[in-house]
Amino acid sequence: MRISVFGLGYVGAVCVGALASRGHKMIGVDVSTAKIDLINRGLSPIVEPGLGELLKGGVKDGLIYGTLDVAEAIENTDLSMICVGTPSKRNGDLDLSYMEVVCEEIGLAIAKKKSRHTVVVRSTVLPGTVTKVVQPIIEKFSGKKAGADFGLAINPEFLRESTAIDDYNFPPITVIGEYDEASGDLLAQLYGDLPAKIIRKPISVAEMIKYTCNVWHATKVTFANEIGSLAKALGVDGRDVMDVVCQDEKLNISKYYMKPGFAFGGSCLPKDVRALTYRANQLDVKHPMLAAIMNSNDHQVERSYDIIDSYGKKKIGLLGLSFKAGTDDLRESPLVTLAEMLIGRGFDLKIFDRNVEYARIHGANKDYINNHIPHVSRLLTSDIHQVVDSSDVIVLGNKDELFESVLENLPEGKKVLDLVGFMKTASTESLEGICW
Repeated sequence: MRISVFGLGYVGAVCVGALASRGHKMIGVDVSTAKIDLINRGLSPIVEPGLGELLKGGVKDGLIYGTLDVAEAIENTDLSMICVGTPSKRNGDLDLSYMEVVCEEIGLAIAKKKSRHTVVVRSTVLPGTVTKVVQPIIEKFSGKKAGADFGLAINPEFLRESTAIDDYNFPPITVIGEYDEASGDLLAQLYGDLPAKIIRKPISVAEMIKYTCNVWHATKVTFANEIGSLAKALGVDGRDVMDVVCQDEKLNISKYYMKPGFAFGGSCLPKDVRALTYRANQLDVKHPMLAAIMNSNDHQVERSYDIIDSYGKKKIGLLGLSFKAGTDDLRESPLVTLAEMLIGRGFDLKIFDRNVEYARIHGANKDYINNHIPHVSRLLTSDIHQVVDSSDVIVLGNKDELFESVLENLPEGKKVLDLVGFMKTASTESLEGICW
């Protein structure tokens, strides 16, 4: 494939070298004469193990050359990768000035080209950037339309400094955010020989994936550091602790808890978070991330209430009261908290939970249900159809499989708030997800 790369910094230079090593003809484009000179001499403009050898081999084989001429690069390639920097402004926002300039130049060059050209953003940009910044600029200066006259996509990179070549050749995943199917097909063809799953998503999802991965990595580092600091204050080696934690690949290193939705609850997580942060306070160990966990969890309950309140309807049916399906445990259930908020603010609430209903009559939690939360338990109804029929808003609170049928047979005029992910699509006028 013939590919031009705009921006010969860290990402761009690695792309040029790695793709040339796989037989693609690469043109590197930059505003820096020094970088272009280095590329054309087969020298790396950055320090990265193994990159110099790839660039040298690519130049020798006639697969790599650099130019300052944007029009030349566009005319002689089929696909362009934008790899320019997107540095931080003082307020934390992204500085897109380099991106805007290169899109203008690409647009002017595409205007003169007769064949279809595909533009792929590799730079890290916030959701909305490709369709609200990149696309309009290229369309304005080319006089052409994305999807019809030129291709458009985003292909976030997952490269780590000092291991970038290996990361390129053996990526964990390959994410393609496609504006049109043809652009996605072209990138899928480009990466078809890599040993990684190719994931094709809408552009905005791909943009968000890159940020989510990076923030998640930062979160893991911060979490491990705070645990390590607290462990040391307790006379424990934090490295031993985290080493064992990471050996649990069923729960700790897994997707089990990594699902957007409602707040956590139960007899363990809230209690243990509070106990650990209390001890950290006693020991004067700073732990801003751990200290924020319960506040963030409480905020998720408040968000669900705010969504319900925004509907302007008073008859609410809550399906599920225990903190998760398959149990009657109401200890620290966020659904009990939500129910109490609705009761206290004058909503007409009815609740169905078959496990809690059973426990109220037969179970070990009978005393807790009847004596600790009588104001909530008296709203329990044994007939799910009665709750659904008499409510204007139905809240799906836990993953009881019985509740999925509500979505499949939803009476007309009802609103549904899904807190746990029964919905297969994003929010609609009648169905809303708390995080989707």
